[in-house]
Amino acid sequence: MNAGKNPIDGELNRTDAEASVKRNPHPDFKQVEASRPEWRNDHAFNFTQTPNPNWKLGEGGNDGGEGLKKKHVEIDPYEEGRPAVSNYKLLISGIIPRPIGFISTRSKDGKSTNLAPMSYTQVVNHDPPIFCVGFAGGFENPKDTLRNLAESGECTINIISEHFIEAANATSINAPYGTSEWVLSGLTPAPSTSVQCSRVKESVFSIEGKLVETKEFESRATPGKKTGVLAIIEGIRFWVREDALNDDKNLIDPAVLKPMSRLGGISYGRLTEAMEIPRPDYNEATASEETKPLIKPKIEGQ
Repeated sequence: MNAGKNPIDGELNRTDAEASVKRNPHPDFKQVEASRPEWRNDHAFNFTQTPNPNWKLGEGGNDGGEGLKKKHVEIDPYEEGRPAVSNYKLLISGIIPRPIGFISTRSKDGKSTNLAPMSYTQVVNHDPPIFCVGFAGGFENPKDTLRNLAESGECTINIISEHFIEAANATSINAPYGTSEWVLSGLTPAPSTSVQCSRVKESVFSIEGKLVETKEFESRATPGKKTGVLAIIEGIRFWVREDALNDDKNLIDPAVLKPMSRLGGISYGRLTEAMEIPRPDYNEATASEETKPLIKPKIEGQ
């Protein structure tokens, strides 16, 4: 990452900005970490039942209505005196788990590379394969990933797995532009076919991508100030580790992928359990007499 204005409020350099966000709530993180249980390598991925395997149409939540007894707090993101960083911290702690796009880029002249985790990442279409990546801060002072992506029009999106989470997190360091995150992290660059930037060899699943377009956003609280950029990227080639891929080349095994996700603050999540729920068929689900009273037109307030 490059030094410059705070990507959230546009005033501080990146080092000071991180301190102002107060993402790490622990004065001595290593001491706190040492007090926690060790990582469990034997915690293998498995499928469980749903919370209520006997749930029926019309039953609502599976908690017996306990959640309905709780009150909600209404928040105006633009209320007077509310800093933008409060919205940032609220959103990244509430929109969880978030997939992490581990983005590799190369400058247009090929002299500089960048590798950084982006948790504002999502796949939004499959034909063509389209991904979106969000960047805090505008083009006036872009993050290194955005700068390279905008100039070269290329990137690779790599999925982070358990076996290199520490190295991936290390690439979020606020290093000066031109400093290699590859060396700092110890990760291994692998050649791509259709783009100039490397993919991460440790990654079980990687995508070579071409930039489609970008959209810059302006602050509502401070008109004229650019506060974010959305990049739309087309995936043009996939790489999947062979032990994670089925014979038809259309499914990736989550037990091998072992993806990591972002939570709020400095927290990451791991995927150890899943459940399967078939998508209901309307005619089949409403065929019984007990479901007939549930078939009603939409009304005001729904």
